[in-house]
Amino acid sequence: MSTDILRVVPAAFALALAAAFLPQAASAEPTAPSGGAADTRPDPVVFVHGWNSDGSTWDSMAARFRSDGWPADRLHQWTYPTSQSNATTADRLAAEIDRVLAATGAAKVDVVSHSMGSLSSRYYIKNLGGDSKVDAWVSLAGPNHGTNTAYWCGGAACAEMRPGSAFLTALNAGDETPGSPRYATWMSSCDSIINPDTTVALAGAVNHQTACLGHTAFPLDAEVYREVQAHIR
Repeated sequence: MSTDILRVVPAAFALALAAAFLPQAASAEPTAPSGGAADTRPDPVVFVHGWNSDGSTWDSMAARFRSDGWPADRLHQWTYPTSQSNATTADRLAAEIDRVLAATGAAKVDVVSHSMGSLSSRYYIKNLGGDSKVDAWVSLAGPNHGTNTAYWCGGAACAEMRPGSAFLTALNAGDETPGSPRYATWMSSCDSIINPDTTVALAGAVNHQTACLGHTAFPLDAEVYREVQAHIR
């Protein structure tokens, strides 16, 4: 074997050994996130209307969400019978949220409620396992501690909205904002349906006082929408 070959072999061996311990260059192929494109999309929003209303309550707000980039399949304007107990509505809401999660592949939803819708959605979070399925919760003009105007309507749902009702006493017992959801409320001193307006606020929530808004104006108001959108992002 020539002396030239003897010099080359140790040098080649040293180079190979060094290469084995050097950091490897990153692959040109990026690793896709485990959840795919759905991971970058916003949580589905489930809208829960109030007494004597339906999902059309949310037409204006849902349109604003779409204009700001929310996909249409992430916005769900749910309708339910408003004369039944809020506990019954909460059962139906649980089924609706499970349907939305299955359809979208999302891990959690955001719940945006108006008026009495605040009560069934809170019941769902507190009593039906919703705390693990709701990321952010919104109450627009919700009678969370009762409203005097509920004495003027009848049926199970109205009776539950009266101050001091057994339903509200149980709902508000202990932690008013249980679990991991991010809670926020909005109230107005000009709301003639929710009396007193301070009934809306919850301990542990981010509580907002709006401009002078009537009861049905909350889902229509541009500033309320802006604040709600910021909260659920």
